[in-house]
Amino acid sequence: MELLLILSALTISFILVMITVPPIVRIAKAKKLFEPFEERKIHTKVVPPLGGVAIFIAFVLSTIIATDGLVFDSLKYIIAAVMIMFFIGLKDDILVISARKKFMVQVFAAILLIALGNIRFTNLHGIFGIHEIGYLTSISVTLLLMVGIINAFNLIDGIDGLASGLGIIASFVFGIWFYLTGNYQLSIMSFALVGSLTGFFLFNVFGHKNKLFMGDTGSLIIGLIVSTLVIKFNELNLVADNYALSSAPAFSFAVVSVPIIDTLRVFTLRIIQKRSPFSPDNCHVHHRLLTIIPKNHLKVTLVILTANVFLIVAAYILDILSWNTNIQFFLVAATAVLLSFVPSFILKSIKAKEKLSTVGV
Repeated sequence: MELLLILSALTISFILVMITVPPIVRIAKAKKLFEPFEERKIHTKVVPPLGGVAIFIAFVLSTIIATDGLVFDSLKYIIAAVMIMFFIGLKDDILVISARKKFMVQVFAAILLIALGNIRFTNLHGIFGIHEIGYLTSISVTLLLMVGIINAFNLIDGIDGLASGLGIIASFVFGIWFYLTGNYQLSIMSFALVGSLTGFFLFNVFGHKNKLFMGDTGSLIIGLIVSTLVIKFNELNLVADNYALSSAPAFSFAVVSVPIIDTLRVFTLRIIQKRSPFSPDNCHVHHRLLTIIPKNHLKVTLVILTANVFLIVAAYILDILSWNTNIQFFLVAATAVLLSFVPSFILKSIKAKEKLSTVGV
């Protein structure tokens, strides 16, 4: 029965996106709701940035329908926080708002989940030798992580299929674990997101007439939901009878490592260059890969998604070996950082060879 509910959430959310996207695109074109051109943008035509509307509708409806009859006390707060992200993202997609206002709303949504939904870390699983943490520390750590993941997904949404692909992988992995451990409500929610993002991915990557971007509406919603899944995954590992991981932090970090490490890398580079960490540029990993694999968003997306899957598998293998939690976390983080710099190293090598060949001529 539980598996049927999970599959229904996956199916309903996918169908809802397939149904809602075409009219959303028609409305956007009729009202000229397009993303404005910027020099750093890598798309060559105007495309409606309202895919998040379809993702929101599909996720919320399928989750509510599939969890009907199940005890899911925190769902009302999750839906409320998702609605907040939806409206602020939609306003930013249509009218554009300041980064400060958007950040304040993110903090408010996160505090709503922490304070009322009780979705927060209570234990760090031995990271830096820390296990149980106090209430104020719990709030601070949880708030930092939630806002961090929300912004990481928002910032990495730069090419077709990337943010949605990373969201699919994250929600699928967590959804499988929640199902195996009997946390069916969270598994349903995870697969509702999988279905929503899969439907969007098809339109975003392969769509022509009905092509659209997810916009801030979609990326903010993905970041919020995935951060919630990360927290619940770590907390439930403390009480899981079966399938508990020896280092839940290392594994969950591997799942979301691509957007987090890319954001940290870009912020660091901008600060070194004495620029605002929020100033736009083309330094993201996907921009570097597009220089190596020009005009092929799908190939670049698949390369990054493959790297994400590699990190998840590596983290799982380390968990099987039952090494120290700190060692596992460090190895996963170090590997993710090294992988994030590979495109830049390749570009430097290509430029060096071109320079040598020019000198030779």
